[in-house]
Amino acid sequence: MAGDLRQRRPAGAAGGDGGVTSAADTPSGGGGEEAERKGRKGALGWLEWGRGWMAIVGEFLFQRIAASNLANPLELPPLEGVTFVVTGATSGIGLEIARQLALAGGHVVMAVRRTKLAHELIQKWQSENSELGRPINAEVMELDLLSLESVVKFADAWNARMAPLHVLINNAGIFSIGEPQRFSKDGYEEHMQVNHLAPALLAVLLLPSLLRGSPSRVVNVSSVMHTVGFVDAEDMNMTSGKRKFTSMLGYSNSKLAQIKFSSMLHRRIPAEAGINVICASPGIVHTNVARDLPKLVVAAYHLIPYFIFDAQEGSRSTLFAATDPQVPDYCEMLKSEDWPVCACISYDCNPMNASEESHNLETSQQVWEKTLEMIGLPSDAVDRFIEGESVQCRYGQQKAE
Repeated sequence: MAGDLRQRRPAGAAGGDGGVTSAADTPSGGGGEEAERKGRKGALGWLEWGRGWMAIVGEFLFQRIAASNLANPLELPPLEGVTFVVTGATSGIGLEIARQLALAGGHVVMAVRRTKLAHELIQKWQSENSELGRPINAEVMELDLLSLESVVKFADAWNARMAPLHVLINNAGIFSIGEPQRFSKDGYEEHMQVNHLAPALLAVLLLPSLLRGSPSRVVNVSSVMHTVGFVDAEDMNMTSGKRKFTSMLGYSNSKLAQIKFSSMLHRRIPAEAGINVICASPGIVHTNVARDLPKLVVAAYHLIPYFIFDAQEGSRSTLFAATDPQVPDYCEMLKSEDWPVCACISYDCNPMNASEESHNLETSQQVWEKTLEMIGLPSDAVDRFIEGESVQCRYGQQKAE
């Protein structure tokens, strides 16, 4: 399908040597020189930024060629007895992921805001696939990522079942190009909350259920746009004025924060827990994540269909990361080698490396600590959940059973 992951390791970091970068790397751009004088990295260097845009353009131009060997839809193994939670499962990639997992026999929990639409989709899948000879094993639970209280309520409800969770797929995301800066009711910039903070909280709170489902996986749907992002842990809301907010900056920064947190979570969870963390890049896909794009940009999407994946094509890397039996061995190999970044799967279902900045352990640690603070969890929350202890979240009561 995509070669043997176990015989491969990611190539060097985009444009780099694959080593761990430090905060002493020369920054450029807004706030960079001042931050350098203070001994910390404050922005991407021009070379990093340029390499990032080269990666984005290269993916746009060549993703269809690189993924031409993949079946569409991706062939999945039998999934009876495997439970998946999929966020954002009513449109785009998330819909395709949920549909294909359900048709393969998996128990799919659609974690969504629009619960009525989700129920209608399940009925549609059932009527269109009556030849299966069995009911679609899917259910709907309400989840609003713009509310951290909603995330805690969802996790409480699921953990209370005392049932195993085998795969959490954090798929939901937003990219509001051209829109002004907006904040959730929790006070966080919307891109950062929906794309990073809420999924991070969900993953940590569901650790008790993931332990019950071990070996289990957390799959975060990432983006090549992370390569032009930079996360200042002291300004994750981008309100200090050091950098002018744009929706593209908000999106790319949130996607980089997602990879950094995923990598630290991968390093924090002991191997014996059997929980693997993977980031999967879907490629450049025409989905509802771009529903807020200007009409002219949306029209351009339709004019270049050859280059852009549809939702079914874009779902393949996430489905691979969530179901392929090679993935746990690959994650174990990276952990044993103390690789600084978690397993990353490209749109062609092969190993990939994240950006050079993703390898910066110093800034990743800062993002880890600040994220836990922002989502209302103590710094030792992961360790305590792994040990089966109760943990208090500022947005609600969460207990490990």
